[in-house]
Amino acid sequence: MSEEVTAQENKKEGLASLAALQDSEKQEETKEAIREPKIDEQGRSYATGRRKNASARVWVKRGSGNIVINGKIMPQYFARPVLQMLLVQPFQAASREGEFDVFATVKGGGLSGQAGAVRHGISRALVNFEPDLRPSLKAGGFLTRDPRVVERKKYGKAKARRSFQFSKR
Repeated sequence: MSEEVTAQENKKEGLASLAALQDSEKQEETKEAIREPKIDEQGRSYATGRRKNASARVWVKRGSGNIVINGKIMPQYFARPVLQMLLVQPFQAASREGEFDVFATVKGGGLSGQAGAVRHGISRALVNFEPDLRPSLKAGGFLTRDPRVVERKKYGKAKARRSFQFSKR
């Protein structure tokens, strides 16, 4: 008789612990779903972006759509329209064109890598400012750091893979 009572108690405890486990899982899901914006005293959000050998520090705040890179406005720093288009892509994907001012400092690499680094930084800063934008930016691939970097030169080769010219004589 006592064995049956203990078995029933164990079942009840098991069900209670299972319910508690499910409740804790639901609480964790809501914690993940609800992300807090990371905004400083000046109303800015900060993020770092990287691409190739370039590294960009990016601050985003509400404004009229001005983009300043290393103290210069975007058309002065990135003269090519393709590079300017790269910087505006995260705002277009998030439907937030002309709503944010961007201040960025970037160093290392060339212009193309720097533009990619600033774009990555803008995307991450936007997510820090408005966490609800994460799905649209993630779907566009703006939050993923492009891991491709220049392959190193090997000894016995002219470049990373190119061999020296063959001479028959």
